[in-house]
Amino acid sequence: MLPELAEFEDIILQSGPLLRVKQHGEVAVGSARLPLYSASLGSEKPDAPVLGFFAGVHGLERIGSQVLLAFLRSLLVRLRWDSSLQRKFETIRLVFMPLVNPAGMALGTRSNAEGVDLMRNAPIDALEKTPFLLGGHRISPKLPWYRGKPDAGMARENLALCKVVQEELFCSPFSIALDCHSGFGLCDRVWFPYAYTRTPIQHLPEIHALKSLFDQTYPHHPYVIEPQARQYLTHGDVWDYLYQLSRQPGTGVSGRVFLPLTLELGSWLWIKKNPRQLLSLLGMFNPVVPHRRQRVLRGHLLLLEFLVRAVHDNARWLPDEIERIDHLRLAESLWYSGIRK
Repeated sequence: MLPELAEFEDIILQSGPLLRVKQHGEVAVGSARLPLYSASLGSEKPDAPVLGFFAGVHGLERIGSQVLLAFLRSLLVRLRWDSSLQRKFETIRLVFMPLVNPAGMALGTRSNAEGVDLMRNAPIDALEKTPFLLGGHRISPKLPWYRGKPDAGMARENLALCKVVQEELFCSPFSIALDCHSGFGLCDRVWFPYAYTRTPIQHLPEIHALKSLFDQTYPHHPYVIEPQARQYLTHGDVWDYLYQLSRQPGTGVSGRVFLPLTLELGSWLWIKKNPRQLLSLLGMFNPVVPHRRQRVLRGHLLLLEFLVRAVHDNARWLPDEIERIDHLRLAESLWYSGIRK
C-alpha cells in the first residue's frame, strides 16, 4: 500500500471526532482504487478564517505530503492537552489534502495515471511566452508537463482539489492555501500567483504585508518569497485558475481575501550534499538520507505554525486602504521592477 496513504488513514483512524473526513471519489492504479481524501478540523462556521494545506500534486514529490502528515499528527496530539491551541481552533478551520495525486505517487511519476501534469491542467493559458515543454504542452502524455487533451476538461484529481477549495475556503472572508512541492533550486521558496502572466495579482498588498510580518517575526528564516513569474511562466496552473475564480461574482463571499501560496522545497540542496541521489528519480525530489528527511520534516514547522497564527489573527495585520497603497508600492519595487514588460 502507498505509505503516505496508509499514514493518512492511520491518522484519520486515531483522530476520533477531531477530524472531519470527506472522500472525493477514487483513482485507479491497475486493480487498486485509491481514495481522494480531505480532512478538516477546527471551527465549522462557514465564515471562520481558513488555512488549507495541500501536497502530493506531483507524484514524485512525496516529501511535501510527508511534511503535512507529520504536522497534522502533531496538531492532533497537541489538541489533546494544549488549551491555547484548543481555543485557537474554536475560531479557525484547517483543511488538509496531503495526497492530491495518489496514483502518481503509487506509480512514481510526476503526472497522474493518465500522464497529465496536474499543475499544467487547469483551463488557463499563459499570456506571455513559456519555456518549451516546461511551460505545459499538449504533444503527448509520454512527455513531462503534459496538459491533457484540450477538450477533456480537468483531471478528476484537480476537480477534487477545486471542490475542496471552493467548499472550504471560498466561503470564508479570509483564507490562505499552501501547496507543498519540491524539486526546484538551491533554496526553499514560497511562490504566489501568477504563473501565467507577469502582471501582479489584485491582493499583492496583502501578500507583501504577510511577507513583511514573516520577515519581522522570523528575520533569519530561509525562504525566498516571490511571484512564480520571476522564475518561469506556465500554462494551466491550478492556483492561478482558483485565484481568478475567487475574484468572480457569485463564487462565495464577496470581497474575500484568498491567498494561494506554493512551498517549493529546494531539492538541489539535498543533491548537492549527496550527488548519488541523482541515480534515483525519487532522489531528485526527496531527501534520501534519513537524518536529512527528519531535518526537512521538522524544519518547516516554523512556516506552518506561522501561517496558523497569521490566519487566526489576520485582522491584526491585514492592511487598511491607506496601508495597502504603501504595501503595493513596496511590493512592485521588490518583485516587479525587473520582470514587468
